[in-house]
Amino acid sequence: MTSSATTSVPHDGTDAEARPVSAEERRILGLPASSWPGIIAPVVIGIIALTAWELTVRIKGIPHYILPGPILIVQTLWNDWATLSESLLITLRITFAALIAAIAVGVSLAIIFTQSKWLEKSLFPYAVILQVTPVVSIAPLIIIWVGDINLSLLICAWIVAFFPILSNTILGLNSADHNLINLFQLYRASRWQTLRYLRLPAALPYFLGGLKISGGLALIGAVVAEFVAGTGGSASGLAYRILESGYRLQIPRMFAALLLISLSGIAIFFLTSWIAHLALRHWHESAVRREN
Repeated sequence: MTSSATTSVPHDGTDAEARPVSAEERRILGLPASSWPGIIAPVVIGIIALTAWELTVRIKGIPHYILPGPILIVQTLWNDWATLSESLLITLRITFAALIAAIAVGVSLAIIFTQSKWLEKSLFPYAVILQVTPVVSIAPLIIIWVGDINLSLLICAWIVAFFPILSNTILGLNSADHNLINLFQLYRASRWQTLRYLRLPAALPYFLGGLKISGGLALIGAVVAEFVAGTGGSASGLAYRILESGYRLQIPRMFAALLLISLSGIAIFFLTSWIAHLALRHWHESAVRREN
């Protein structure tokens, strides 16, 4: 016994499958309906985890100097906001300065390396060595040699954030379509024209991918450098506040500082992702919005 699938044919005689699907998607609170499951699911998981954490602390009677509950951490963050916010701004200033420096140096070196393979083979291995060397092991030397604490922290954070931008941009510049490169050569385009109109646009998605990685690494580098430097006083970052809270057994304040660092990293990731979306949404396959 065989069964045949039937499809409805519109009265005007056209194929139903040939009709374009409406690109206008229903929105809820200004966001597309399809994006809400991806927002609600992690929020629900987070609420469940925080509730279980709070209940465990209360039921077992765990002292706050061992493990504070989420409510106490939020209260501490509110009460100590004046001090922690100043430290947050200091850490973020170092982070963004290091990220900007990493972009400037990384992109410049990537362009130079792709224009001269001899320079790339000569200098790129040293960039790899710089990347694989733990920054915590060389941070004390940098602090001693440089002398200025803020500049030392900036250099340490830059070392961590520099390599992903360099390597990704080199990969992107070398990924330009060779047929198009031959076409540019056929029309006698200069190196600058080839770089500007072909290689740089081709490298943009790779650069933005490296930027997402380097944003978080710059924050990590700044925090690690602050741990090593151990600055003090009013010009102290969040890492020093964590150390200070640990010495004084102010564990809720330590968790509040950790929370600010985590939220800052999340914010940096979303910021770089938003920048990548704005730059690629109209032309690159990874960001173009499709109906299916």
